[in-house]
Amino acid sequence: MSKWQKVFSDNLEYRAEIVKSVLEEKGLKPVLVNKKDSTYHFGQYEVHVETNDVLLAIKIITDDINF
Repeated sequence: MSKWQKVFSDNLEYRAEIVKSVLEEKGLKPVLVNKKDSTYHFGQYEVHVETNDVLLAIKIITDDINF
């Protein structure tokens, strides 16, 4: 089983979805994790990738995505 690590988090779901989509376009297999509390609406949306892809994912997020 692969280990997963968080490479991005935000309180807005659409930003996390954009990051996930860009990483998928680059050939990675990201997972979106919803850590937002449904009752009180606090928390984050996180994008996780496999441990082997962390450095590449961070580079892609830094170089290719601007909000």
